[in-house]
Amino acid sequence: MALRLPITQHSAPGKFSHHCTKTPDNSHTALSWRRTLAPDSRICYSVSAPISPSSTTGKSYGMTCTSAQTTSAGVVNLGPGTPIRPTSILVVGATGTLGRQVVRRALDEGYDVRCLVRPRPAPADFLRDWGATVVNADLSKPETIPATLVGVHTVIDCATGRPEEPIKTVDWEGKVALIQCAKAMGIQKYVFFSIHNCDKHPEVPLMEIKYCTEKFLQDSGLTHITIRLCGFMQGLIGQYAVPILEEKSVWGTDAPTRIAYMDTQDIARLTFIALRNEQINGKLLTFSGPRAWTSQEVITLCERLAGQDANVTTVPVSVLRFTRQLTRIFEWTNDVADRLAFSEVLTSDIVFSVPMSETYKLLGVDAKDIVTLEKYLQDYFTNILKKLKDLKAQSKQTDIYF
Repeated sequence: MALRLPITQHSAPGKFSHHCTKTPDNSHTALSWRRTLAPDSRICYSVSAPISPSSTTGKSYGMTCTSAQTTSAGVVNLGPGTPIRPTSILVVGATGTLGRQVVRRALDEGYDVRCLVRPRPAPADFLRDWGATVVNADLSKPETIPATLVGVHTVIDCATGRPEEPIKTVDWEGKVALIQCAKAMGIQKYVFFSIHNCDKHPEVPLMEIKYCTEKFLQDSGLTHITIRLCGFMQGLIGQYAVPILEEKSVWGTDAPTRIAYMDTQDIARLTFIALRNEQINGKLLTFSGPRAWTSQEVITLCERLAGQDANVTTVPVSVLRFTRQLTRIFEWTNDVADRLAFSEVLTSDIVFSVPMSETYKLLGVDAKDIVTLEKYLQDYFTNILKKLKDLKAQSKQTDIYF
């Protein structure tokens, strides 16, 4: 493989130009960003190598890119080689809760879908079975990224780091590398999923990183759409539904936080409507479910649908705050503390919800077509969990989403 990629003007190849600064009260460390891309729009990149050994096509892609041009037929031509059609997309984080629904929706709508996944012992065969092409790369290893972008028109970024790894590795450093490579490769559109209210909580590392990534993407010059999300309905299955059916403890807090959960299938559908609307380019959207729920309201709903009471263990928010401070004492628990900080925000007196009427109008969507949490959980209990109980396959419940 021969690569010539101007990753940054300010740092050594393979490094990223970002730094940390203290807030005035020294209460936390905040990420900062600055533009590290080449000042002009010309691309200096060449590649001659297969995209990945895991590609199902077995094809090799070779081309040299200069500046991107769009033909009258809507086909993007990056110089010598095969023109790139707008239906060619790369989904990053394709095996995740949201990513897999984005892949399914894209395939159903006729897109040519390529999925970037990390090399793993258990291959993501279900993506190939659906009809997608799977390519191996790792956002924590920037040198693996460029080849996955060859022949791609749009990147849809659903990725986030694993719980066992430092948040900055994928969610900041990896995303910076991906955005820089996308710019250098002439990617025509970039969709980034962020967190609602991430700009209001710099004390939470994950939310601060999401906000910094939003700004970095905006500053990159890429045509982009940023979509902030409040919460996934799918996440409630393992948190509440399964423990109730298995008569295990359900963990909650005494905080009145309300979250407007949304079905990831609806998120995927709205994403592609936005993707096709050129008027939305450069905009920041927030997707929110029909109603905001407290954890106790969700538990009560699950109890009713399951026909049995939950064994609820309530954790006071004050305990979370103390645990966060305690884990900060030990260097090796910093990432645990980071995630506890996020949990603390989710368990405070905050409403994670926004009015959706203007967004529905912009996208041409009827609010009645958005799945409610009551309908989602009812379908789950009726059509999946009770069948799994009958088959005594409870150990598989947390892997199935309706």
